[in-house]
Amino acid sequence: MKTNEGYFLTPQGDQLYYQYWLPDAIPKAALLVVHGLAEHCGRYMNIVNYFTPLGYAVYGIDHVGHGKSDGTRVYINSFENFIEPLHTYSEMVHAWQPGLPMYLFGHSLGGLIGAIYLLDYQNDLKGAILSSPAIKIPDYVTPPTIVLGKILSTLAPKVGLIGLDARSISRDQTVVQEYINDPLVTTGKTMARLASEMLRSMQRVGAEASKINLPIMIVHGSEDKLINPDASHLLYELVSSQDKTLNIYDGFYHEVFNEPEHDQVFLDMESWLDRQLDQKDNRYENLYQR
Repeated sequence: MKTNEGYFLTPQGDQLYYQYWLPDAIPKAALLVVHGLAEHCGRYMNIVNYFTPLGYAVYGIDHVGHGKSDGTRVYINSFENFIEPLHTYSEMVHAWQPGLPMYLFGHSLGGLIGAIYLLDYQNDLKGAILSSPAIKIPDYVTPPTIVLGKILSTLAPKVGLIGLDARSISRDQTVVQEYINDPLVTTGKTMARLASEMLRSMQRVGAEASKINLPIMIVHGSEDKLINPDASHLLYELVSSQDKTLNIYDGFYHEVFNEPEHDQVFLDMESWLDRQLDQKDNRYENLYQR
């Protein structure tokens, strides 16, 4: 496995951190990892260590205000501050790996970012895997909190509004403790502006998800206390993709790829990706035979 890292500059003047992991042989596809709220792409080594030996090049960035990237911690002015840098990085990857099929993997907030990215740039990708996508307001967020968040988003956008319970990310206590002790994970409450921008983006996904038509796989834990699995059921019903898969893992918490039984999730993802690549090869073979 070969690794590299670096930074690129956003139009707002922020330096965003990226890293990638390459297989020893020529890669057969690229996975673009879009991490969740308050964390960073370095937490996805389970995915890196599983898929890179299988021939996948794995690429990740730390969102603005996250991990090793610039910006006020867990704060954005607009949801576009997530989307446009991801598009820039995607173009960088396409330039580094011309012609290589790319699949997006987005988790939680990264699943919401991924869904919006599909609405705007799905032609850049061959497919997407969304894990516990945050496309619905969490059950623990009350209507008064939503109203307060909209007001504070304008009057006091950096006021903390909603907290995240680290114990809900995984049933593996080692994962939870590593998350708590990780200096690149931001603790505390989500700021009002980010919460408001997330709500606006959730509403957009609900209104426009039928525009998504590329192959998509959605994975979710049945016991996820942070994002209700209903969100994944809803997204599955809304997208117009002919090729769509929904896997709900019984008893799993929020980070299905960090659960004790995560190998089953990876086997399912591997099978789905292999099928996508086989179909791609067959399409090219049929065109060649014509």
